[in-house]
Amino acid sequence: MNITAGKYKNQKITAPDEKITRPTLSKVRMAVFNTLQALIDFEDASFLDMFAGSGIMGLEALSRGFSKVTAIEKNTKVFKILEDNYKKIGEKQNLIKGDSLKSVPSEYFDVIYIDPPYYAGVYEQALSVLPDCKIIILEHTTDIDFSNYELIKQKKYGDKFLTFLKRI
Repeated sequence: MNITAGKYKNQKITAPDEKITRPTLSKVRMAVFNTLQALIDFEDASFLDMFAGSGIMGLEALSRGFSKVTAIEKNTKVFKILEDNYKKIGEKQNLIKGDSLKSVPSEYFDVIYIDPPYYAGVYEQALSVLPDCKIIILEHTTDIDFSNYELIKQKKYGDKFLTFLKRI
């Protein structure tokens, strides 16, 4: 798996065992950041990846110009891979080993990316613990209650949706 654009373009990133995580496809990552680029300025922006896995989404954010990334991962083996991937590119960011629903920092983030294990049933819980932010992005396959949010954009990629939201 490679970073798709920016200063770390083509940098190889180690992906954990696919039985444990489900890395976001490169075409989906490109769609996320192309959409974001039309919505916000990446310079001095912050990005929270709540269910980080390999860390590819946060690394893409850094590569494309975000200045601060926080990544949360619960699985010990996967967290080690996450740390190694950040060390590979020489980026020191806020990597948190813990349960995303309990470990979310209370600080402001420009973008919060939520992509938990699809069948964990935690989307609504994740939305309920978010700190203040500008944009929330969900990668999901199931219907989710967005009633407290404004839908900015939604696009389908195969069996999954990318949904961009902001609080009402």
